[in-house]
Amino acid sequence: MYFVIGIDGGGTKSKAVLTDLHLNTFAECTGGPTNFLLRGTGEVSLTLIDLIRECISKSGINENDLVYVVLGTTGAGRINEAEKMKNDFLSMCERENLPVKSFEVESDARVALEGAFKGEPGSILIAGTGSIMFGKDSEGEIHRVGGFGRFIGDEGSGYSIGRKGLNAVAKFYDGRGPGTSLAGLLSEKGITNSESLITEIYVNNFEIPSVAPLVIKSAENGDEICLKILDEESEELISHIKAMKKLIDVKPLGVSLIGSLIAKDNFYSRMFLEKIKNQLENVSVKEPAMPPEMGAALMAAQYFVSRIA
Repeated sequence: MYFVIGIDGGGTKSKAVLTDLHLNTFAECTGGPTNFLLRGTGEVSLTLIDLIRECISKSGINENDLVYVVLGTTGAGRINEAEKMKNDFLSMCERENLPVKSFEVESDARVALEGAFKGEPGSILIAGTGSIMFGKDSEGEIHRVGGFGRFIGDEGSGYSIGRKGLNAVAKFYDGRGPGTSLAGLLSEKGITNSESLITEIYVNNFEIPSVAPLVIKSAENGDEICLKILDEESEELISHIKAMKKLIDVKPLGVSLIGSLIAKDNFYSRMFLEKIKNQLENVSVKEPAMPPEMGAALMAAQYFVSRIA
C-alpha cells in the first residue's frame, strides 16, 4: 500500500497529514515553523524529518511505504530557493536514514488552492498581512493576480489598510486632514503625536498591519475617513476577482476566501461580500473543501500516480 504526506508550512507552526492515495487520513501532526527563507534549509529539514517520523509512528505504517511528500510554504515561488530546500532536505534524509523517496516544495497558496477545490478549477483570494489571488482553469493551468508585495501591491490587505490609516492620522496631526477616531485608538498603542508616530514606524519597527483591525473598528463606528479606506481597499479586492474571471472561463467562478481580514466575520468582510453580491455575476463564494495540508497530500498523490502511470 502506498502513502503520502502533505504539509502546510507556516512561520510559527506547520501541519502535516499522512494519507493513502485516496486521501484517507491515517495520521495528523503539528510541528515547528517551516519557512525556510527565515529559518534556513537546515533547521527546516530537521523540523520536517521530525514531523514525518511522528506521522509514521502515529499511523503505524512501514516507512518504506511512504512514496511522496509535498511541502507547501512561503518562498516556494522562488524556484532557486525551493530547489535548494528540496536538495538539502533529501540530503538530510539520507544522513538521518529516513527513506523519503520523493519530495516537492510548493507555494503555500498553491496547496491551499488544491485543497479548497479538491484539485478542480476554482480560485482563492488571500487577504491577511498581504494579498494575492490564485486560480486554476479547466486545463489545469495556474493563474495569479496580485501578490506584488507591500511596496507596489498588497491592495486590500492588512498592510495596505494599516498604512492608509496611519497616513490619515499623520495628516490629522499636521492639520492637513480631518479628524478621525483612529487617532484615539492609536493612542492606546503609544502613538499620540507626530513625533511618537515617526518613532514607532521608523525606529521601533511598528507592525503596520496591526492597525487594520483599528481601522475596521473605527469604520464600523461610523468614522468617515476609515469607511473611505475600507471602501477603496475592498474595491481593490473586487478588481482582483474581475481580473481572475478574465483568465478562468469557468461559470460560476468559485472563490474561496482565505486570511483573517476576509475569511472571518467582521465589518470589512461583510462590506466585501456585499460588493461581490452586487457587482459580480457568475461568482460563487465557497468554503474550502479541504485544508491546505490535504491539498498538499492531494498533490503528492497526483505526482506519484503520474510518475508510475
